[in-house]
Amino acid sequence: MTRQIKIGNVSIGGGAPVRVESMLKVALSQKEKCAEQCERLLRQGCELARVALPSADLAEPLAWLNRHTSLPLMADIHFDPGIAIAAMRAGCASIRINPGNMPLQSLTEMIREAKERRVVIRVGANGGSLSARQLTEAEGDRAAALFLAVKEQAELLLEQDFHDIILSAKSSSVGDTVRANTFIARAYPGLPLHIGVTEAGPGDGGIVKSAVGIASLLEQGIGDTLRVSLTDEPEREVRVGYEILKALGLRTHGVDLISCPTCGRRRADVRKLVSLIEPMLSGLPDGTTVAVMGCEVNGPKEARGAHLGIAGTPVGAVLFKEGVVLGEYAFEELPKILPVFFGGGTHFGE
Repeated sequence: MTRQIKIGNVSIGGGAPVRVESMLKVALSQKEKCAEQCERLLRQGCELARVALPSADLAEPLAWLNRHTSLPLMADIHFDPGIAIAAMRAGCASIRINPGNMPLQSLTEMIREAKERRVVIRVGANGGSLSARQLTEAEGDRAAALFLAVKEQAELLLEQDFHDIILSAKSSSVGDTVRANTFIARAYPGLPLHIGVTEAGPGDGGIVKSAVGIASLLEQGIGDTLRVSLTDEPEREVRVGYEILKALGLRTHGVDLISCPTCGRRRADVRKLVSLIEPMLSGLPDGTTVAVMGCEVNGPKEARGAHLGIAGTPVGAVLFKEGVVLGEYAFEELPKILPVFFGGGTHFGE
């Protein structure tokens, strides 16, 4: 089991749930918009957000943002450890440094400041930031080079008796990402790992790459916190992150909506039913399973494990609870019946 650390009120590693992160996609110079994005992320269940800090001149809006959101922030720092110090003094409880562009010899003062302020440091290597030296030492193996990049700065931190560390190695290649993190987990079994596939891309492709890479690691017990890196709004990154964890049985955030893929046997338009009920599900407890089935064949019997469900019939739809049919209704009745059914009417159908 990895060491447990805390960023704000969020525990990471050491048996804590796998945390879901994102990154603000608004410049700090627009601090009010950053605060609004933080609030939207909180509503989706985001537990930590990175924020780009390209210059120490932006430390003031970062300090303002830290005061105006309850979402823990991690300052994302490149090139200059002085910017990392400015981030700590602006109230950030965690920072990320990139070993591909942060000289080892310049980190001593930053480490001392982090110790004094009890700030967590993430050593986050990126496939696009590897140095020529690191690639040469790894004989061109990019996964090995990612591991070497992380190892260099992790060892420096540990040598200076600094242990509040998270390690991370990401690439746009799923294979390189999985191999690099496997190397890290073997070398540093006690340090928490942040996982994800960087620059995964937009839409379905980005979601699939992220899911394959992240799930491959989590199934090996590797990963204490994750980010799905999509060319999309950060709120979607959070939703996809939770869906990955739900699919693996690691978190129960939100409702688990299962639905049949449909076939020529279907009695109901499943896509239309899903779109009808989705707005009604937000009030249900985390972990509730809702099934939407297209016919009586894959209806209550096949979805017996669902807490609540709906299945098409020749004349309408049946509503069922844990496999037991509660009633059958014509399609035109559903807009009136479903809000009661999904709104927690405990005596519905009884």
